[in-house]
Amino acid sequence: MNAPPTAGMLRALSAEHRQRLMRIAREVSFPQGIRLFEEGGRADRFWIIRTGTIALDMHVPGRRAAVIETLEHNELVGWSWLFAPHSWHLGAETTTPVRVYEFDAMAVRSMCHDDPALGLAVAEWVGGILAHRLRSARTRLLDLYAPYGSGSHR
Repeated sequence: MNAPPTAGMLRALSAEHRQRLMRIAREVSFPQGIRLFEEGGRADRFWIIRTGTIALDMHVPGRRAAVIETLEHNELVGWSWLFAPHSWHLGAETTTPVRVYEFDAMAVRSMCHDDPALGLAVAEWVGGILAHRLRSARTRLLDLYAPYGSGSHR
């Protein structure tokens, strides 16, 4: 699978916008095996991974949760915070100890509201990641559950 074109905030946002966001970031660490969020929960924060890995998963009725993608250094964890109703569409669990930058979603949304250029840049960054994650989820679920995988079967 190709990496999302806007995976890193470094590539997606201008230096000024990155600096503004980083001023409100908190450095946080989590041990391996911690659930960061569950599908349907309140999306009130997001993270950018500094070190370690985090698995995104999707609840599949009657089966074990399907891992959709594993995220690592500089990748965004969580996009549901940006779009109403601000509830998680996937789940996330640390697969190694991780160090992350944590952002308060309400504070970032407020910054974006007050500065439309920042808001557009953040929306394009997160939107690119969202599109990639939806493609990844579709492909992964087809690989796991379609009779013939995700090849030419529809």
